[in-house]
Amino acid sequence: MERSGFGISGSTLKLIAIITMLIDHIGAVVVLPLVSFRGAVVAGMDGWEFYWLLRNIGRVSFPIFCFLLVEGFQRTGDVRKYLMRMGAFVLISEIPFDLAFRSSLVDLQYQNVFFTLCIGLFAMYLFDRLNTRLSRNRIFCFSLQILIGLGAMLLAEVLHTDYGAYGVLSILILYTFRSQRVLQAAAGALSFAWELPAPLGFLPVLLYNGKRGFGMKYFFYAFYPLHLLVLHIVAESMLKHLWLQM
Repeated sequence: MERSGFGISGSTLKLIAIITMLIDHIGAVVVLPLVSFRGAVVAGMDGWEFYWLLRNIGRVSFPIFCFLLVEGFQRTGDVRKYLMRMGAFVLISEIPFDLAFRSSLVDLQYQNVFFTLCIGLFAMYLFDRLNTRLSRNRIFCFSLQILIGLGAMLLAEVLHTDYGAYGVLSILILYTFRSQRVLQAAAGALSFAWELPAPLGFLPVLLYNGKRGFGMKYFFYAFYPLHLLVLHIVAESMLKHLWLQM
């Protein structure tokens, strides 16, 4: 649903999410190994303090991505193509993700965030189909949606996806309250209350004006695996340099 021109567009929301995600991943992929290796003073503060500062800034990114996923689901002309695109980047992103966070080409103990988003997207697709086919039997429809939601959350936990069941639950909560922006943001913030300061991600969501903004359809898809690969290379190079100095 288009709203007034006042506020920020979807592309601006994506940029906020991407920049804060990058800050988060710089902390997790580059700063953490360096601080763990030798300790450091960065920007006038203890290395661990700097690490946690970056990670806390990054907490606001995933709630925004969850909101954008719900928004994209409502706007897409072909949900199946949307799912296929997501599924493709689940696979494309896995090796860069494992290299960045696990220093391994393949690690089945922890999966990238596209897994979580894809599971949430598929659950919303099933919810939508049920709403259409069982519109006259709301109790039965709601019961099936509960089962689907629990199944999606369980799948995320079994696959060890980034944010796991909590991430899927938050996506479905945002989907449930999609027609009321303020209530949606409030419910979304509550669903992320377990990970402060993540609820702050819904402040820019409240400023969203319903406009798409400039085209960046594939920017995030490409940015996610590429920036992880670059950060991994940077971290490995810096650690190698430290080892040579010893």
